[in-house]
Amino acid sequence: MSALINLDLSGRTAIVTGGVSGIGLACAQALGAAGAEVTVIDLDGDAAAAVAEPLGGHGLGADLSDSAVLDSLDITADIIVNNAGFQRVAPVQEFEPETFRAIQRVMLEAPFMLIRASLPRMYEQKWGRVVNISSAHGLRASAFKSAYVSAKHGLEGLSKVVALEGAEHGVTSNCINPGYVRTPLVVKQIADQAKAHGMSEEEVVPKVMLHRMARKVMLEPEEVADLMLFLCSDSAVSITGTSYAMDGGWTAS
Repeated sequence: MSALINLDLSGRTAIVTGGVSGIGLACAQALGAAGAEVTVIDLDGDAAAAVAEPLGGHGLGADLSDSAVLDSLDITADIIVNNAGFQRVAPVQEFEPETFRAIQRVMLEAPFMLIRASLPRMYEQKWGRVVNISSAHGLRASAFKSAYVSAKHGLEGLSKVVALEGAEHGVTSNCINPGYVRTPLVVKQIADQAKAHGMSEEEVVPKVMLHRMARKVMLEPEEVADLMLFLCSDSAVSITGTSYAMDGGWTAS
């Protein structure tokens, strides 16, 4: 748990999607350290269990790109961290339609379904926290990322609607908007970005990926988890419907 936040979430349950690596792993570990019972949902069920069980939680394997799987999920929680996602980089005219649809399902439809299922529970107990791991791309666009940018912009809108509807019931909903974070998702983009921009992989990180960040350093996953944990605290009870940029100054210009 963060040294900055002394938070006791004992008795609370949490869901973290995409929780086996990167931001999701850091969030699951932070919530578990704070006392929450964490369910990690990931495509790899064994990996999800390996993360969750040492925290006293549970792992669940689920393909969130499959609408039938989303319809069949039967799980609720007091805290939802919507983090799962994947990226493809290509011009719009070359973007595969099914990949576009799959990204929307994982990054927008799955959050909707998980939130929808858990809101009655949250409303009944007059407490709930929804933290959506969005992106600087939820606030700004980039070329070659039509599906990812579309999904993140949609997630921003969903988060705000949940904030408005949930306010009278003690439920907050916020987005965290990191720039580039040192995660497997970002590392996998380097080759695609280099190909799309016609440059070497060594050039693409400073010249493309970090170009718009005033602080040209990738974030660490634990930085995002710290903010997530704060948004779950009572100190953040009046913070809802917001989007927290953690982007090294990317969206300042």
